[in-house]
Amino acid sequence: MLKGVARRDFDLVAAWSVDRLGRSLIDLVAMLQELHSTGVDLYVHQQGVNTRTPAGKALFAMLGVFAEFERSMIQERVRAGMAKARAKGTKSGNPIGRPTVLSDTEDRIRELRAEGFGILKIAESAGCGVSVVQRVLAASP
Repeated sequence: MLKGVARRDFDLVAAWSVDRLGRSLIDLVAMLQELHSTGVDLYVHQQGVNTRTPAGKALFAMLGVFAEFERSMIQERVRAGMAKARAKGTKSGNPIGRPTVLSDTEDRIRELRAEGFGILKIAESAGCGVSVVQRVLAASP
C-alpha cells in the first residue's frame, strides 16, 4: 500500500480500524506523515476519522503530540533504568546492553556464511539468534 502511496496511485487510504495501521502510536503517526507528505488522506471507518476534514486534521495533529510524548517517556525510562543499573554496579558482573558474542561463535558464523549457508541456518548451527548473525556479518569486512 505504501508503495502505491509513494507512486500517488490513489488519493485516499481507507482502513477498518486504527489498530490495523500500526503497532504503536509512533508507527501510526509515521505512516500518517508519509501519507500526508504525498497528499494522500486517510479514512478510518471504525473510529470515523477522515483527515480530509478539519476535525480529522486536528485529530492527526493531536496524535502527533501524543506520539512525541510517548517517545519522550520511553527515552526517560530508559535513561532512568540505565542510571539505576549503573548505581547498583551492574557494569562489573552483568554488563549493560547486549551480551558479548564469543570470538569462537563469530568465527563459526563467518565460516558458515563462507560455505554459503543462509542466516537462519547459520543461527541454528551456531546456537545463537538471527540478530547476532546479522550483526556479526554486518561488522565483517
